[in-house]
Amino acid sequence: MNMDDALQTFLVESRDLLQQMEEALLTLEHSPQDTEMINALFRAAHTIKGSAGLFGLDFIVSFTHVAESVLDRVRDQSIPFDDKLGALLLEVGDHIGTLVELVATGSGPDETVQAISEALQIRLKAYLGDTAPHVTPSPLPAEPKVDVERSGGGEVSSDQWHISLRFNADVLRNGMDPLAFLRYLGSLGRVAALETIHTSIPELDQMDAETCYLGFEIGFVSDADKATIDGAFDFVREGSHIRILPPHSRIEEYLVLIADDASGELPLGEILVRCGSLTRAELVTALALQANRETTPREPIGQVLVEESLVHAPVVEAALDKQKQTKDARSNDAGLIRVEAAKLDQLINLVGELIIAGAGTSLVAQRKGIPELVEATGTLSRLVEQVRDSALNLRMVQIGATFNRFRRVVRDVSKELGKDIELAIHGGETELDKTVVEKIGDPLTHIVRNSMDHGIESAELRLSRGKPAQGTVKLNAFHESGSIVIEVSDDGGGLSKQRILKKAIERGLIAEGQALADKEIFNLVFEPGFSTAEQVSNLSGRGVGMDVVRRNIQALRGTVDLESVEGQGTTVRIRLPLTLAIIDGFLVGVGSSAYVVPLDMVEECIELPREEVSASGSNYLNLRGEVLPFVRLRELFEVEGEPLKRENVVVVKYAGERAGLVVDQLMGEFQTVIKPLGKVFSQIRSIGGSTILGSGEVALILDVPGLVKQVKGTKSQPIPVLAAPTAA
Repeated sequence: MNMDDALQTFLVESRDLLQQMEEALLTLEHSPQDTEMINALFRAAHTIKGSAGLFGLDFIVSFTHVAESVLDRVRDQSIPFDDKLGALLLEVGDHIGTLVELVATGSGPDETVQAISEALQIRLKAYLGDTAPHVTPSPLPAEPKVDVERSGGGEVSSDQWHISLRFNADVLRNGMDPLAFLRYLGSLGRVAALETIHTSIPELDQMDAETCYLGFEIGFVSDADKATIDGAFDFVREGSHIRILPPHSRIEEYLVLIADDASGELPLGEILVRCGSLTRAELVTALALQANRETTPREPIGQVLVEESLVHAPVVEAALDKQKQTKDARSNDAGLIRVEAAKLDQLINLVGELIIAGAGTSLVAQRKGIPELVEATGTLSRLVEQVRDSALNLRMVQIGATFNRFRRVVRDVSKELGKDIELAIHGGETELDKTVVEKIGDPLTHIVRNSMDHGIESAELRLSRGKPAQGTVKLNAFHESGSIVIEVSDDGGGLSKQRILKKAIERGLIAEGQALADKEIFNLVFEPGFSTAEQVSNLSGRGVGMDVVRRNIQALRGTVDLESVEGQGTTVRIRLPLTLAIIDGFLVGVGSSAYVVPLDMVEECIELPREEVSASGSNYLNLRGEVLPFVRLRELFEVEGEPLKRENVVVVKYAGERAGLVVDQLMGEFQTVIKPLGKVFSQIRSIGGSTILGSGEVALILDVPGLVKQVKGTKSQPIPVLAAPTAA
């Protein structure tokens, strides 16, 4: 890993940590005594500051240090957490995000950013002054008195910390500069003494320029706590040997440090004296204790500490349990790797090409009729399918992270509007393609803001209607028929059908007296420029947005519709495909043309009862007592040739509604690699994309949602499309 890669890692991790800080702050607004959230908040700020220090980003370090100091006071209960402090820390988190993005663009803070930094620091430092509210923390249990004779010399007299560092030999290869860690220590205190350990350096002809051979013994003066100093080495902890001894540590602990020098070649005792961490007399005491220990069987240090009353046995057990938990957590972290999205996209593209090549191989095998070759290609197809599923699973992420971001949106917008609104989240564990998650954020933001501005009434109006003063916006996600459904609902005043119709007539969207179903009336709000708002606010009311929402969702091959009950609330329902890359398809033929129907939307296939259709003269079937409207793809796409005497109906279902597609041939399941249509054909109805068959020919992917909507509406009209490709 070079420095550029390490910096990119810093940027990605900082953004994640800032998101964690925001979530923790929003949780603390409701549970200000949640110590776990307070500690998580402190750790996030501390990690960002420490990481920034490694790269010399002093403008981030200096700003975050003040925030960290306030959080440290919150953590030890010197400052109570309240709404005012929470709002300030949210601003601080936003500003740290701004500073991080400046690093991403390769620029530094300008005068405006510096002014904001200074203003926020002044507000933060007000909590660190004498006027800050003070809460006396509960006294800690007194330490047990220790028998100096028995313990081996008691405490050392030094007021400084002692840090022993032996860096991992690969630290330079991993993009880390050991000196950067020493410079960062300077931001936490003062390096009083430093001894460079170079006993590991080999002969000149055996040296490797990329290997770190140096170690350091450091006398360090600082008011920081051990966790803060220890956190400075988070990035190099693995493979390195790091020992931190606080001021006035017991001689026993220095003895362990000296005993760690198994080679005996390093005069570590003398170095400790030169660093000022031990006096000459204390070194003599430690060495004498070491000599005495060597005459008796060696015991585990934990047991020695317990037996000599340095610590209580329960404390040691608790420490060991904590150490085991930390080790388990690191093991879990070690099982995860961060992969660039571009690399996953490349993998999916390669898998798509592999599927197409595999289909061609299977076609050749079937034509040749060689049993061994057919069996081999069948095995290959199964393996390719497993590879496809595994590759697609790599891109599947939970939508909960996207939903959680709206907690901040709801908080800020509700304060701006002067309304009391809570956010309820359900189905956060629902998974869908990462690309879909990234592109659905903006449409969801607009819908949520609209629900809060136009949907939720004022507290006074809600109370007069018998509702609770607090309004609720709900986000829900679930799987249905091979799609993911995202619902944004509110318990507000709902939509007025009369106002929508009046506005639509004024705009010339519908004729006066035209009969429309409720769903058609509500969907008028998605027309460009349509708005029923009586007042224009900073949030909405200009008629710009809902048409963009629908357009963005349709670009993801999804649909959006709306349900509302006046006086009770509104629900906006979005349906999206689980993935935009590869799907299981069902291949059908009409004449010499081939079409693909998404397999998840296929319910069943039946033979078209020609006699029943001819007798009724309508495009409807009696499917086991239910009316099934259907459309002939031959007529819809103007496919040349006469229909076969025996036709089939593919029954598809979308959003709870069924329709039939009449085709000539049922050609079976087909792994479908979705290829987008060019801009020239992007406006063609009933077609959602294309794919390549094993023969190299193109098949069109049917837009089932559009077809169902069309079949359930008026009688189908011919839709001219590009020259229909031929089936294999």
